[in-house]
Formats: sequence, structure tokens, C-alpha cells
Amino acid sequence: MKFILTMHDKVRPLFHKGGKLERLAPLFEAADDFAFTSPTTAQGGAHVRDAVDIKRVMVTVIYALLPCFFFSLWNTGHQYNLVNAVAKVGFVADVMRGAMIVMPIVIVSYAVGGFWEVLFSCVRKHEINEGLLVSGFLFPLILPPTIPLWMVAVGITFGIVIGKEIFGGTGMNVVNPALLSRAFLFFAYAKSMTGNVWIAGPGGATVDAITAATPLGLVSALPEGMTLTDAILQGHISFGRMFLGNMPGSIAETSTLACLIGAAILLITGVASWRIMLASVLGLVSAGLLANWFGDSPMAKLPVQYHLVAGGFAFGMVFMATDPVSAAATPLGKWIYGFLIGVLVIIVRVLNSGFPEGVMLSILFMNLMAPLIDSFVVDAHIKRRAKRA
Repeated sequence: MKFILTMHDKVRPLFHKGGKLERLAPLFEAADDFAFTSPTTAQGGAHVRDAVDIKRVMVTVIYALLPCFFFSLWNTGHQYNLVNAVAKVGFVADVMRGAMIVMPIVIVSYAVGGFWEVLFSCVRKHEINEGLLVSGFLFPLILPPTIPLWMVAVGITFGIVIGKEIFGGTGMNVVNPALLSRAFLFFAYAKSMTGNVWIAGPGGATVDAITAATPLGLVSALPEGMTLTDAILQGHISFGRMFLGNMPGSIAETSTLACLIGAAILLITGVASWRIMLASVLGLVSAGLLANWFGDSPMAKLPVQYHLVAGGFAFGMVFMATDPVSAAATPLGKWIYGFLIGVLVIIVRVLNSGFPEGVMLSILFMNLMAPLIDSFVVDAHIKRRAKRA
């Protein structure tokens, strides 16, 4: 490390003002900050001295995502080998096959997203923000494993440029960039983002996919003569299977268990808000019970515990809804924000049979409402204190 630091110090003047590589200063600063702790200190004004900065917060989120990521490598490869009836396979073979499918998607996301981050930083002459570390990792994990790589590039471009950079970069975005990227692909290339998660070739040809509807898709379109109880008993939407996540779905959203491990990491380190997570669960349970009592469609009759482990609810609540930039900031606002997300998930799932998920749109909608919620909460506090004074 001392050798690397010495080399950095030698070339540092080239990137300072007046140096030959001044325009590339953000790129050098990013590499320098990634390898070493920044020597920059606050010189005046009110500030907090703390070892936890943006880089460490983002790295903590990456650590929390690793259980979902590693599980996705196995599950993706397992589903591939299962449908193609690959002989003599085991855990290692499943992981290797999964890595061959998942890693190109992650690499493209980071490469294209990194390009736009560097470009905007060089043009604006500011440091490269660490927000890409999370956005570039989250985005591929919420995509179907059959997504074409060029769509990954288009999606992350839209999320970084339109969702974040035009607002000023990390910390200034209104909605979660990774979710916005997925929403863009969902509406622009719906065929590749919805329907069966996997696509099998004709005549049993070897393919990169398996034909199998997700549990929520199955519930929303039960075959004629099959009741919801039959589907549950036959194991099509087994609670245990959905909790563990060994089924088709988006790359890293299927395992609720892996999401809970990530949630524990975020809560122990204080990075994510437990209020938002708990409120989201309470909102979903409350709306789900109301749907059970008054609804008559198969999705309305789905037991509440299945809603908790189905689709991307767990992943969305842990890693998306708790985004500190786009979520509500006040304590009471977090309760309202999270609760309404859970309610909206049930509303979308129950009332829109053509879109049986709902987590993505619910979080994006509440991202837009978060500033309004905080404004009402702050105004209420001011009025109450004014009366007291």
C-alpha cells in the first residue's frame, strides 16, 4: 500500500489545477479515495467529525447485498441446469453456470453507469460520487436473468442520466436510480421484463432459460378449475420455497431469507431505517387482511404471509424503500412513507390482474411523495410548537 501511495503522490500534480491531466482529476480522485482515506478535513462552519462517510455507507450496503447476490448465482445456475436436464451437476456447477449468466449483466451495469458518472464528473469538475457503487449493483439484481445486455446498458443509462445526474448527482436524485432504470425497461421493453421469467426453445432445445411463471403470476392467472388452495397444496406457490427463493424470478429478489440477512446487516450498522421496514410490513399486512376479508379474486384471497415472501417485496423493502436520499427523512414521515408503500403493493397486486407485482411502482410513487410527507410533518411540528409558545 505504501508503494501505491507513493505512486499516487508522484502523479498527483498532473491532475491538480494547471496540470496536463486536469480534466481527468475526478477520475484520479475516485481511485485515490477508493484506495485511501481522504486527507481532506472541514475548515469552518458547523460539522460533525465521524469516521462514517458516504463511501463507508455505500460499501456497507454492498456487503448487505452479498447474501442475495451469492444466492442468485446458485439459483440462476440451478434453474438453468434443471430445465436443460444437465447431468451430473451439483452446487459448484450451478454456481459456475449462474456466474456465467449474472456476471456479464453486473459488469455491463457498472461499466456503462461508470462511464456516465465519470463523464458528468469531468464536465462539472467535481468528484466522482460513490452512489454508483450501490446503483450499479442494485440494478442488475432486480432484472430477469434473460435480459439482453444492450437493454442493461440502456436501462442504467436512463437511470443515471435522467434519474440522477440531471438533478445534480448523488444525494440530489428524487427517486431511486436503480428502480427508475428498471421501470424504464419495464415500460419500454415489456416483453423482455414481464411474462414468463425464462423462455425455452422449441423441441426441447438447449436454452438459457426455463418456462415457469413466477408465483404471483400464477396466482393472478390460475388455470381454469384450479383453486388457490390447490395451487398452494401442489407446491406451485409453497411458502417455504418462496421464503428460501429456489424458484424463477428476478436475479436476486427471490430469496426472502437472503434479504433478511442483508436487513440485519443494514440495521445493526445503522445504515437503513427500521421504521421504514417495519411500517412497510405493517402496511402490507393491514391491506392484505382487508383484501382477504372483502376481496373475491384469487390474488385478494392470497394469505398475507404469502404476500410477504412473494415477488420482490422483501428485497424492495430492505434495499430500495430505505434509500436515505429518496425516502422520507423525518421519523414520523418514515412511518407514513413505509406504511403507504405496503398498502400500495397490495392495491396494485389485487386490483391490477395484468401487473401482479406492485413493489417497484409503489416505491417510486412514494419516492415522489416523500418530500410532501416530510413537509406536512414539519409544518405540523411548527404549528404545535407555535401554540405551545
